[in-house]
Amino acid sequence: MAAENGAGSVLVVALVATLMATALLVAPLMAAHIDSAKAATAADAAALAAADTAVGIVPGAPCANAARTAEANGASLTGCRVDGLVVTVAVSRASGPFAATAMATAGPPGTTP
Repeated sequence: MAAENGAGSVLVVALVATLMATALLVAPLMAAHIDSAKAATAADAAALAAADTAVGIVPGAPCANAARTAEANGASLTGCRVDGLVVTVAVSRASGPFAATAMATAGPPGTTP
């Protein structure tokens, strides 16, 4: 029995080290996933704002309103295409050394680009 004294402490230290290493590996992946979701949300909002403008509900230029909406959601508008009443936008959101990007299309019901 005396040879086993302290074995529990070693096991606990190994378990804590494993959990910390796992957390350090998973945290950046979770952050990237969150930034990707935020970019998608910004793209959706920007496309809807631009489509509302294209339809005439909101005054202004569709792509200008899309850019303002994207910036209000923490992203930058990287592309905007107006095809009749349908608008497709692309946005980018800085995520550390990388950028999360997303695209969205919006228009009145029954319209397709």
